[in-house]
Amino acid sequence: MSQGPTIDPAALLAEAHAAREQAYAPYSRFRVGAALLCRDGSVVRGCNVENVSYGLSVCAERTAIGNAVVSGQRDFVAIAVATADPSGTPPCGMCRQVLYEFAPELVVIMETQEGSEQISAAELLPKGFGPEDLAPGQE
Repeated sequence: MSQGPTIDPAALLAEAHAAREQAYAPYSRFRVGAALLCRDGSVVRGCNVENVSYGLSVCAERTAIGNAVVSGQRDFVAIAVATADPSGTPPCGMCRQVLYEFAPELVVIMETQEGSEQISAAELLPKGFGPEDLAPGQE
């Protein structure tokens, strides 16, 4: 697997901010944008999309992953998450699992008052459950 593109946190966060502007969050008013850097250097955006039946809402991180997969991408380097919360907003548990599924080594960039914080998907989901945890033939 190739090294991939250089991660520019500021540029990726700018993409996440642009995605955040498209968020559909009429209930929580908590708009989230995500920008997913693929190994080929392309960037795929996602935003949260709420539903009046709250359980049907989809987070920005999972929207970005879905958008990437539908466009043929499955090899990811980093994801930036942008919200209005100055302390930074880490991905929720469901998003952590989805990020881990595709790339435990994925760099997760969260915007903070001081700039940004970086952590791997594996650090966000210690002892994560992945395809290697299935019995042979079940993956």
